[in-house]
Amino acid sequence: MKKSVFDGIPERLPAELVSVLLENEGVRVERIVSDGQGSDAGFWYDQAEDEWVLLLAGSAVLFVEDKRVELGVGDYLFIPAHQRHRVESTCLKEKTVWLALFFGQKKNL
Repeated sequence: MKKSVFDGIPERLPAELVSVLLENEGVRVERIVSDGQGSDAGFWYDQAEDEWVLLLAGSAVLFVEDKRVELGVGDYLFIPAHQRHRVESTCLKEKTVWLALFFGQKKNL
């Protein structure tokens, strides 16, 4: 069945909206919709999976370790597992739509 990543986006988003589009062993694809949201003050992601993210609409400012990264439509970024990162801000004028691919989950030994 044909679908669009832009379907079902509510007009108002009090919090980021995360939808899993595809998931199987070792791979997860998410659509993330932000409406001006960013990470909470002092919060850093440190995840056990690699992440590849593509910005489909809007804009965002991230910090990856200590480096500021600005993303616009069509920009993508690879974030290796356990690389600290945070979303500083997303566009206030329109919704920011991300496509995020998570893979290579590290197993605890």
